[in-house]
Amino acid sequence: MAFNSHDLQAAGASSPPKRSDLVAEEIKRLITAKNLLPGDKLPRESELQSMFSVSKSTMREALKSLEVQGLVKVSTGPGGGGTVVEVPLDRTFQLMQNYLFFKEVRIEDIYQVRKLLEPELAASAVPFLTDAHFAALEENIACCDPSAEHVDDPLAQRQEEINFHDIFAAACPNPFLRFSCEMTNEMIRQLTVFDNEMPLSEQQRFGSANTGFHRKILAAARERDVEKVRDLMSEHMQDAMRSVKRMHGKLEGRLILDSEMSRRNVTRKARRGGKKA
Repeated sequence: MAFNSHDLQAAGASSPPKRSDLVAEEIKRLITAKNLLPGDKLPRESELQSMFSVSKSTMREALKSLEVQGLVKVSTGPGGGGTVVEVPLDRTFQLMQNYLFFKEVRIEDIYQVRKLLEPELAASAVPFLTDAHFAALEENIACCDPSAEHVDDPLAQRQEEINFHDIFAAACPNPFLRFSCEMTNEMIRQLTVFDNEMPLSEQQRFGSANTGFHRKILAAARERDVEKVRDLMSEHMQDAMRSVKRMHGKLEGRLILDSEMSRRNVTRKARRGGKKA
């Protein structure tokens, strides 16, 4: 499939896109048309070159563009080439943060969204929670309990508490609701900072309140009481917002670097014991 002047004009009026960008768009159409799923391989690079009548350098640039977007993973050597991958949440979060960097987003704005979405997400997840989910929720509560022995970093505990909500998200049957809550949770986890002068007792008070709500929510979820889970999660979000305000919490408005994202992921996985909730 060769490109002509009409393709260029249709893609952009005054400043036509690069040829490699057009090829990247056509590869996206190919993925859709063939219903390729994560793990499926694209045609070989030489086949793609012939298909779109472009040079090797143009094709590699197009594949690199898709790789940066998180849609494709490119490997070299025998049997290498492009493989369709699922866009990771971290990459999506980073792109969203780049966008929000130029907006004035307050932590109150984030909690306004959480108060609306988290109760519905938790309620919708209840019928789909498995024994593995319940075990992960129990483990998270034990890990985040401020009264537990050897608590070295209360702030790390508060960040770990977000994983409780991610476990519910993993069981949510609505992919868009799950995505919205995971993105909101990631913003809270990655970007919230507190007043350095806040006494340890205040942090422990916040942690104790969270642990109490999490235990009640888990008990209601085990009973498959959807309405009780919804009500408890709504109360939990209201209380969490009051605590964050009391601790002078705010969003740290800055760009997230690739290297920093990778480092945080390694740390988070280590705290989870290498398991993905």
